This record gives sequence, structure tokens and C-alpha cells, in this order.
Amino acid sequence: MIFSVQVKVMPLKDLLDPQGKAVMGGLQNLGLSGIADVRIGKHIDLQVEAGSREEAMATAEEAAKKLLANPVMETFEVSVM
Repeated sequence: MIFSVQVKVMPLKDLLDPQGKAVMGGLQNLGLSGIADVRIGKHIDLQVEAGSREEAMATAEEAAKKLLANPVMETFEVSVM
């Protein structure tokens, strides 16, 4: 069975996000002052062939730990659709 899996990778809250800061500055320059903070991450869609939802989740988590996210600087969330 094929499962659609989404992996959301974000920088750790304690780390500086230069891309987010640049976007924040741009938004302020455009007059959008109601935005308090911007964090830029990655959204990754995977099609995982697995016997069960749990197996698809485990495969995606392993992919995130080994390749898709850097645990020193990023966190990740996995969801199976």
C-alpha cells in the first residue's frame, strides 16, 4: 500500500534563522507590521510503500533522522495522510 507522508522540518527555536529574519524585514518594509516573527523551514512530501500506516511513519521518521533533518539545528514532524 502507498501512503502519502509529510515531513515538516523547522530550525530549532533557540537558533537564529537568517532566512526568516530577512523575510521579516521584507514584510516590515512592505508595511505588514502585525507579524511578530517568521521562521522558514522545509515541507517534504513522500510516497511511502508500506504494509501499514505505522510502518510508513517509521520509514519516514528514519528518513528524517538520517537525511532530511539535521538534528543539531532542526526539528521535524511526520504525518501520514
